[in-house]
Amino acid sequence: MKKVILSAFAAATIALGNVAVTGPAEAASGVKPPAQEWSWTGPFGTFDRASLRRGLQVYSEVCSGCHSLNLVAYRALGEVGFSEDEIKAFAAEFEVTDGPDEEGEMFEREARPADMFVSPFANDNAARASNNGALPPDLSLMTKARFNGPDYVHALLTGYEEEAPEGVMLMDGMSYNHYFAGNQIAMAPPIDDDSVEYADGTEASKDQIARDVVTFMAWAAEPELEERKRLGLKTMIFLLVLTGLLYALKRKIWSDQH
Repeated sequence: MKKVILSAFAAATIALGNVAVTGPAEAASGVKPPAQEWSWTGPFGTFDRASLRRGLQVYSEVCSGCHSLNLVAYRALGEVGFSEDEIKAFAAEFEVTDGPDEEGEMFEREARPADMFVSPFANDNAARASNNGALPPDLSLMTKARFNGPDYVHALLTGYEEEAPEGVMLMDGMSYNHYFAGNQIAMAPPIDDDSVEYADGTEASKDQIARDVVTFMAWAAEPELEERKRLGLKTMIFLLVLTGLLYALKRKIWSDQH
């Protein structure tokens, strides 16, 4: 339990640190991401399950080759609408290092529902070596690491320009992005129209792909959001009823004083 609390505290600290570091950079870029409407915002908002499944598909086919999801376990996909068998089958597509065995050796095995999403790289150095020195960030808390994170990530994914504006010199291996601080980003444009073929037949426009993967990332960063809202609603109803009962009791007690 202590390790879980410490891990959660560390994750929160990293997220707050990212906000502190990236906030001034976003201000320096001078471009505010357009506000988007998301199904999970507001006191009664919930995640669109169809969009979540499509977002997982986008992450699996487009993002997972570079970006990890270290704080999400495969079993959490049950909240997205996956059955137990689907979760087991999905996890079994990946291998994790386990052990030691009886002979003291580490070994590879199929991932299980209890395992976290398998990282595409063994370590940060391997990730940098495969990405021209740039370290692809973990996406577990990406939408919470920035102010208006979902809007920013959507803008980032759709904000690439084929060519840099006149007078702007791009460094080798960099792409021009309208919303990225400094406008030069090491990640090449990850999506375009029809980058994926959705299993449910949804038209895969660039905007739709971006919205779906952002929805999935928002859920990954806050899978307890819906439960927290339900608990909050129950608490408010309880407090309202309790207030009414206390008011009626007060009137009853003091009725003979008037």
